[in-house]
Amino acid sequence: MPALPYYLGCPVWNCDAWVGTVYAGKSRSKWLADYTQAFGTVEGNSTFYALPTADIVKRWADESADGFRFALKFPRTVTHDKLLVDANAETEAFLSLLSILKEADKLGPSMIQLPPYFDATKLDNLEAFLAALPREFPYAVEVRHDDYFAEGGTEQAFDAMLHEYRADRVLFDSRPLFSAPATDEYEVESQGRKPKVPVRFTVTNTSPMVRFIARNDVASVVRWMDEWTAVVADWLAQGLTPYFFTHAPNNAVAPAVAALFHARLIERVPTIPPLPAWPGQKVQRQQSLF
Repeated sequence: MPALPYYLGCPVWNCDAWVGTVYAGKSRSKWLADYTQAFGTVEGNSTFYALPTADIVKRWADESADGFRFALKFPRTVTHDKLLVDANAETEAFLSLLSILKEADKLGPSMIQLPPYFDATKLDNLEAFLAALPREFPYAVEVRHDDYFAEGGTEQAFDAMLHEYRADRVLFDSRPLFSAPATDEYEVESQGRKPKVPVRFTVTNTSPMVRFIARNDVASVVRWMDEWTAVVADWLAQGLTPYFFTHAPNNAVAPAVAALFHARLIERVPTIPPLPAWPGQKVQRQQSLF
């Protein structure tokens, strides 16, 4: 795919519903390669639940396109169970996998996603954890407790800490999801699971990370999307390299949200090239010729 000034991606790279659009065929062994021809990054949610082997991560690096970036999540044992304390063994195991991706030039910011019960009293945990992490890897931190959205001392201290340790703040926007009652079972589940926190546009390092939570009706989220295209266009003008992840209650919709975001960003920044045809779309076009 053409080089873009920012990284656009989805929350997963495996989704059956993408056969014929993102994927050229039904062979799962080729889905990662197809995905990386369509998008420049992906959230690695699987590492939150269990770490893969080094061989698997090496295969990810080998199968992904040049310039692709994996944004893996720290394990939940580190962030949620141990709250960043006494988690050296688990952290070292995760960092060893990041080393494989870094060596292959496939490493994006790794996400330290903190639970809703990680309040201001635990901010020292985060500082000690960030101070101990190797600086050669990029990181991004997501908070969900109200203390970090009060526009007071805790939020200011949190943002200053991220700036000091050169970590990006994850900017979570669930306004579209909660803008109206759920219209299907996917939105019911998503509204019950996703946090409803105030949106922030804070930049603490050089690669602000946005997690945009849409609805299954893509057209219904355009007004929030256009707010973000203005923000991202300004970041690009400043020389920043954003990561923008598009979520939808039904993962089948996430690529369409990403494609619409990119198209509307081009309206603000015409020098950005369009997304290439996805592998599945190329197959559909070829078949339509015969």
